[in-house]
Amino acid sequence: MGLDRGAIAHAASAEVSQIRLGNQSSATAHDGTELGTGYGALLDAIGATNCTVEVSLEIPAGVGLGASAAIGVAVARALFEWKGEPSPELGRVVDAAMAWERVFHGNPSGIDAWGAAYGGCFSFVRGSGIKPLAIGRDLTLAVCVAGPPASTRLMVEGVARLRDKNPELVGKSFAAIEALARNGALAIEAGDLFALGKLLDLNQMLLAGLFVSTTEIESACATARSSGALGAKLTGAGGGGCVIALADGDPEPILKAWRADHLHCFSSVVRALPGKVAP
Repeated sequence: MGLDRGAIAHAASAEVSQIRLGNQSSATAHDGTELGTGYGALLDAIGATNCTVEVSLEIPAGVGLGASAAIGVAVARALFEWKGEPSPELGRVVDAAMAWERVFHGNPSGIDAWGAAYGGCFSFVRGSGIKPLAIGRDLTLAVCVAGPPASTRLMVEGVARLRDKNPELVGKSFAAIEALARNGALAIEAGDLFALGKLLDLNQMLLAGLFVSTTEIESACATARSSGALGAKLTGAGGGGCVIALADGDPEPILKAWRADHLHCFSSVVRALPGKVAP
C-alpha cells in the first residue's frame, strides 16, 4: 500500500544538473556516484537537462518503507512540471522512476514505485502483475523503526540457505504466506480490520520461523498488540527495519507505547475512496 507521506521535490533551472537530498547528499548527474547516476537516469528518461532538484524525505530511508521509490516518483513529477507538464500520465511517472530504481536495486519489481505514484492498496504476483484493491474501510497504521536495517541480499541468501537445508519446511511456509496474502486482500476489500489484523500476526509468526525477524522486531510487535493494535508485522526484507501495526481507530496509544521505548514512529492512513478506479 502507498503511505500518505513520502518525498517532496522541487526543480529549478541550473547550469549544472544536480540533486540534493536533504542537507546531507548532493551529486551531479552522471558523476559516477550512485546518487548522481540515478539522477542522470531520471533526466535521460524524461529528456530533461540543466535542472537542479531539491528533495526532502518525510519517511526514514533504508528501513523497508520504499523511500527510494518515493524519491524517484517525487523527482520525476518535479522534472515533468519543470518541463511544462504539471499533470503527466502516472504511467510515465512510474516509468521514469523505474530508471532511478534500477540504478539502486538492479531489477526491482516496480511495486514500490507503483505504490508511491498511485497510492491505495494492491496485490502483486511476479509474472502476473499488479492488481488494485478496493479498500472497504480506512486503514490506520502505526509505523516504527524497530532497529537498523539488514542487507536485503544477506536476508535473501539466509532464507535460500534455509530452503536448501529444509526445502519442505520453507516450501510450506511460503505456501502459507501466499494464502495469508490472498486472504489479506479479501479482508481489505471487505473492510474486515479484525481479520486483517489476525493475518498480519500469522504472517509475522511465519516470517519469524524463516529467521528474518529479530528480538527488536518481536518486541515492537508485542508492544503494539498490548497497546491495542489489531495486528503487527515487519515490513521489508527483515533483519531489522520497520514494523507496521494496524490500529483499531486511534493509533496514538500504540505510538505512545513505542515512544516510551524510544522508537521513532509515526501514523499513516490509507483512505477508502468510493468510486476511485485504479489502473
